[in-house]
Amino acid sequence: MLITGVGLKKESMRIVLAGTGNVAIVLSKKLKAAGHTIVQVYGRNHIAAAVLADKCGASTCFSLKDITQQAELYIIAIADTALVEGAVRLALKDQLVVHTAGSVSMEVLKGMSSCYGVLYPYQTIRKEVEPLPEIPFMIDGNSVSAKEKLTGLAGSIASKVILANDEQRMQYHLCAVMTVNFSNYLYVLAEDFCNKHGLDFSILLPLADETVRRMHHFSPRQVQTGPAVRKDNSTIEQHLEMLTQEPALRALYKLFSDQILNHF
Repeated sequence: MLITGVGLKKESMRIVLAGTGNVAIVLSKKLKAAGHTIVQVYGRNHIAAAVLADKCGASTCFSLKDITQQAELYIIAIADTALVEGAVRLALKDQLVVHTAGSVSMEVLKGMSSCYGVLYPYQTIRKEVEPLPEIPFMIDGNSVSAKEKLTGLAGSIASKVILANDEQRMQYHLCAVMTVNFSNYLYVLAEDFCNKHGLDFSILLPLADETVRRMHHFSPRQVQTGPAVRKDNSTIEQHLEMLTQEPALRALYKLFSDQILNHF
């Protein structure tokens, strides 16, 4: 369910941030810019935690037992595997604690507090990228109160907030892998091919930009192009012949061509 920014209660919060990676760093920038206060940064990497804490104007914490109990929100922004393995276990009262993973149930936080949830940034995030991209947030909570607090917080740092349960977030995560991670791998293979044959990969960028631009206005089905959707078997065979010495790329080309031929 999409929640618009109209009428959202946006109050400044005192926040503890556990994690020092890409998500933690980008979140810290968004939260600070929105007027929230990061009071403490926890990290097992002492240098990374100290650097991030300094940028946030926060104190640094290297031991879970030393995490303050005086914050209103605790954000655990660590790798999915570390989250599932319980790398960060907090002992809170009724303060809100959330994780930032798309493919992990919020129930991993059960037992840390009576109030818990998820604050999932639905965006590919790199700490080096400036300016920061638009980041939609998916939220959920184990109670009405948790959902309300997260709605207000997310609404203070994003123009699009979506209420999504564990199953829905996993489905969105799957879609992200297919549309972003898989397509980027195709760019990797195309770049390798260009480099091998002395071609300029950057020539492909306007094509990629225009493809994404069209999807802001049309369904992907409506803008599908290429020899397969045109049933141009002659061109497909020529391309497959060109890829005889590129077995991995040839296999993917044939797979996608066959799928498109059957789909349209």
